[in-house]
Amino acid sequence: MKYDVSDFQSQVIERSFTVPVLVDFWAEWCGPCRILGPTLERLADGANGDWELAKVDTERMPDVAARYGIQSIPNVKLFVDGKPANEFVGALPEPQIRAWLSKALPSRNRQLVEHAEVLLAQGSTAEATAILKDVVAKEPANGHAHALLARTLVFTDPAAALVHADGVNDPQFYEIAEAVRTMAHLGEMMKDGADLPDGDATRLYREAIGLTLRGNFDAALEKFIEVIRLDRKLDDDGARKACIAIFKFLAEEHEVTRSWRREFSSALY
Repeated sequence: MKYDVSDFQSQVIERSFTVPVLVDFWAEWCGPCRILGPTLERLADGANGDWELAKVDTERMPDVAARYGIQSIPNVKLFVDGKPANEFVGALPEPQIRAWLSKALPSRNRQLVEHAEVLLAQGSTAEATAILKDVVAKEPANGHAHALLARTLVFTDPAAALVHADGVNDPQFYEIAEAVRTMAHLGEMMKDGADLPDGDATRLYREAIGLTLRGNFDAALEKFIEVIRLDRKLDDDGARKACIAIFKFLAEEHEVTRSWRREFSSALY
């Protein structure tokens, strides 16, 4: 198989929108490059289409090397969707390269999960859920799919949502997993009738939980923030935790999060 790059734009940038491309920046005079190269080629031959290898001779393509800040070689960059997504420098031994690849390579089901995310945003929950469940069945370690399923199921099937929250193994989705756990706790508390002291704070707290479980986050935040002002210690600081969970559940850029963040901070301090 030929790995040498003659057209970086088509062979790496454009190709990486279809399959991840591992680019080996090297030169003939570089001893470590001659050690690393055959290892990468052997791994590429056994990659089963999960990724492809492209070799860039920095002596022949200095403009490309300069564009991507190559200061020492060998330098290996993984391109995904036209951009460098990860890299390592130096002639790593094969076991370390395999370990690096297992973490750096995107999921084969990435596009399916991204499509499901779009469907969820459009309100096509049933279709998205079916896609996500299929992805998780095929790829149990897909943290993104688990996180989306946890969000989708938290109000209809909290027990299943918690299972998927526990399946989140990617740090970028830890916050949403924790938000799901908090919301599941609120649902269980309402169902079990938790023993809370009588008073306005408890009444507001229960109303806020009910609004949360119905997806009325704007009204729920207003009541949770009032609870913080009345009785911060209620349910082990439950109102504060609920606000944070809603913010993370919706994401920081959501209009509801933005509209209540300052009021929330004001109530705390």
